[in-house]
Amino acid sequence: MFDKNTYMTRRARLAQQVGGGVLLFLGNNHVGMNYEGNEYNFRQDSSFLYFFGLDYAGLTAVMDVDAGEEIIFGDELTIDDIVWTGTMPSLSDNARKVGVDKTLPLSALKEYLGKAMHQGRKIRFLPPYRADHKVRLMDLLGILPGVQSLHADEALIRAIVGLRIHKTAEEVAVIEDAVDVSTRMHLEAYRMARPGVHEAEIAAAVLRLASSRPGGGLAFPTIATVAGQVLHNHGFIHTLKDGDIFLLDAGAENAEHYCGDLSSSMPVSDRFTPRQEEIYRLHLRSFQAAVDQLRPGNPYRNAHLAAAEAIAEGMVDLGLMKGCPRDIAESGAYALVFPCGTGHMMGLDVHNMENLGEQYVGYAEGEKKSTQFGFKSLRLARPLEPGFVFTVEPGIYFIPELIDRWKAEGRFKEFINYDKFEAWKGFGGLRNELDYLITEDGCRVLGTLKKPMTLEEVYTAKNL
Repeated sequence: MFDKNTYMTRRARLAQQVGGGVLLFLGNNHVGMNYEGNEYNFRQDSSFLYFFGLDYAGLTAVMDVDAGEEIIFGDELTIDDIVWTGTMPSLSDNARKVGVDKTLPLSALKEYLGKAMHQGRKIRFLPPYRADHKVRLMDLLGILPGVQSLHADEALIRAIVGLRIHKTAEEVAVIEDAVDVSTRMHLEAYRMARPGVHEAEIAAAVLRLASSRPGGGLAFPTIATVAGQVLHNHGFIHTLKDGDIFLLDAGAENAEHYCGDLSSSMPVSDRFTPRQEEIYRLHLRSFQAAVDQLRPGNPYRNAHLAAAEAIAEGMVDLGLMKGCPRDIAESGAYALVFPCGTGHMMGLDVHNMENLGEQYVGYAEGEKKSTQFGFKSLRLARPLEPGFVFTVEPGIYFIPELIDRWKAEGRFKEFINYDKFEAWKGFGGLRNELDYLITEDGCRVLGTLKKPMTLEEVYTAKNL
């Protein structure tokens, strides 16, 4: 938790930007996995954390912008609760830690909002992403779950995005802390990735490191696989063997709930095969091409296109594609081997504010997301600004099902030599990822520890 002045300043800026109305922030509750008492790990709503900082269940906050009033609604612990949880600070004590002086029982919330609606006042809320939020909104505001997202307040969404998208120095510091833990997780994977080791063993080691500090944990479900062509592979079903490429996509979340997000691709053997080295070097060229575009004012879409063009150029050199690499990139033909986006915003969420809508977070006002395969997966395209924190993660994937589908459909035949792809169907896939901050005059990679990237660094990390 930051100093209370941080939260007070954030709320004051939000009130100024929204201008009026009653702002409703639903905190998260405990949710049962297979019965009510066996709960998933609790994670507070990120916007609630950003503005109110309190990291426990059963809270809702209201900002009455017109009246200049802030209230946290929640219930004090009963003796039955204390038996299970121990004594905790009171709601009013916790509220004062974040600069809120008024608290009310949770049962008073419906009457409070009902009075405001009766007065014709606007209740502003964010798009709900949890089933329990949707049920609560239906009870509190009378809006059916199926249409609640249509009633979410665009002015509130844009104001919150405008605040959360620019990271302050104190936020950057805690993000770098999470990135450093993430780097240690990846260094452990380099050490462990050997023939005979099971994917699940590395995933368990990664989890141990992420959880080794109070309040720490995983920022997202770990991907630890030798089937790198499956972009989100959470199965942990393989045993590593000579000649495999092991891919780890994993990040830590710290006690402040800020995230790191890194990817690494490494040989299971002591070294990559010559063919694997060739693709790895091509990937590094695409990564650097994207990084070369990172500066204030330059749209991140240009970084994505630069990475795509570099990959296309490499595919042409290998005889897998033909034509002008720039044309291959701009047409979308590159997506046969690079079907995902190059990066995304990062902060309190590993895909920062994705629950508020990629259109608001990753795209400038008036700019529409593409619906074309490949480009539609680009989460970030807008011009970059100082304070933006995001990932850079191009990849190269040989996906047999995608190759067969495009070949059967005759897609981009002017650019793709499908017959040559047959020999590459068993290659798999690889990617690497680092986290960046845009500065006043450029960018810098986040974290004080070095994650291996070059072939030399990878081979050194394998043999430490």
